[in-house]
Amino acid sequence: MTTDGERIQKVLAHAGLASRREIETWIANGEILLNGNPAKLGDRWKEGDRLTVRGRLVNVEKRFSQATRVLVYHKPTGEVVTRRDPEGRPTIFTQLPRLELGRWINVGRLDINTQGLLLVTNNGELANKLMHPSQQIEREYAVRVLGTIGEDMLERLKQGVELEDGPAHFNAIVDAGGEGANHWYHVTLCEGRNRIVRRLWDSQNVAVSRLIRIRFGNIVLPPHIRARTYTELSPEERDNLLVMVGLQPECPPRKPVRVRMGDGRWRDK
Repeated sequence: MTTDGERIQKVLAHAGLASRREIETWIANGEILLNGNPAKLGDRWKEGDRLTVRGRLVNVEKRFSQATRVLVYHKPTGEVVTRRDPEGRPTIFTQLPRLELGRWINVGRLDINTQGLLLVTNNGELANKLMHPSQQIEREYAVRVLGTIGEDMLERLKQGVELEDGPAHFNAIVDAGGEGANHWYHVTLCEGRNRIVRRLWDSQNVAVSRLIRIRFGNIVLPPHIRARTYTELSPEERDNLLVMVGLQPECPPRKPVRVRMGDGRWRDK
């Protein structure tokens, strides 16, 4: 943290209160107080400052001391990525372990009919970085489509098509086999616009019958993780993720161990 402090939305996101975007909304709505006064976008928090969030005093120092955690959750179809659903549908958050401080924040979304890899973390700043378009993090999906797919269509999807919210394309499309009218492809792209994979195929009048996200960046959905279960990244894997988006790793660097070699000399290992 700098001597001038850090922006409030960054501090509270890192502390696991919410994503940076959500916290900025709270600031704009006057729901965050800095030392008893309504906070403004651009205000900075320094050690010793008091932050009150939606009527509750937040111990920022204590929250900062907890380690960043990242879960790889296998979302099934039929679950929604929201904390409370007005329609009473099951949500991913009921399947996650309870946190003593902060809350789990999802890294992007998968729609109700899409299954597969979803990252969740207690570090809102990490979540914000992973979701930001500037990172250009590649996502890979296994998609089953119904119909006849020609090479010209695949080329159009790679070159780019115009959607209602702008152009989009797949970085790569790999034939993954299939039988009859149903065929599987593995597709990759570097954005997370709402239902982007389905909408790309829809633009070619092709119906998607199944969609599974199998990779986010260098994190692959482990084959042993069943739907509605999760695994946690190791400290080393978590730190690789932090460094990838420009954040500081949390594990101290490993000290070299001095070992004696067969020729009698000592060497770091």
